[in-house]
Amino acid sequence: MKTANGKTPKIKISTETPPTDNSVKVVVLISGGGTNLQALIDAHLRGELPVTFAAVISNRSDAYGLQRAQRVGIETRVLDHRGFDSRASFDRALMSIIDSYQPQLVILAGFMRILTPALVTHFKGRMLNIHPSLLPKYQGLCTHQRALDAGDNEHGTTVHFVTEELDGGPSVIQARVPILPNDDAETLAQRVLRQEHRIYPMAVKWFAEARLKMENGKTWLDGEPLPKTGYLIEERR
Repeated sequence: MKTANGKTPKIKISTETPPTDNSVKVVVLISGGGTNLQALIDAHLRGELPVTFAAVISNRSDAYGLQRAQRVGIETRVLDHRGFDSRASFDRALMSIIDSYQPQLVILAGFMRILTPALVTHFKGRMLNIHPSLLPKYQGLCTHQRALDAGDNEHGTTVHFVTEELDGGPSVIQARVPILPNDDAETLAQRVLRQEHRIYPMAVKWFAEARLKMENGKTWLDGEPLPKTGYLIEERR
């Protein structure tokens, strides 16, 4: 993920190899720097995330997240969307690659492609995304500047299940951060990104432990329906 000035935030890169186990198999889709991927890898290396990384797939060969995966021995694949004549044909090829790994969960970690309904339906209930806003506010791009322009007093990030509506699936967890008087899009993006690294591993952990599911268009945690905003946490400094 890039911040408002186009720079990729720095994050410590782990170089240990994640242990193999019989836990939930995941495939991660990326397009860029992969800082949320790194947060997931780090949580796994700390023994906090019971998953097996089957593969990291990117639509860009220059995505730095591919290097993050390769450093810890995770298989990587590149499927360049520019080689396809339509979004549908790209998604069919992508679906085939993902299915070849037989994942129980697909994680979007800065995958900058709008997915077709056919692909989303295929993985419904087992695909998560993280979005830098307090959904349903500010679906789409430029969320930090939009929050500032609207005069909001808080902003944040949301992990949600993926459905056919762009950034419209039921929320799993939100982290809220106050908008400070001297904030600009860059400083706000950095503080929101820190919370993304905090809450995405939490949501994946819940799914891997069979505590989290999507059913009848709602998110359920430990057998109880979550509110529309999902599980709420505040910024930790």
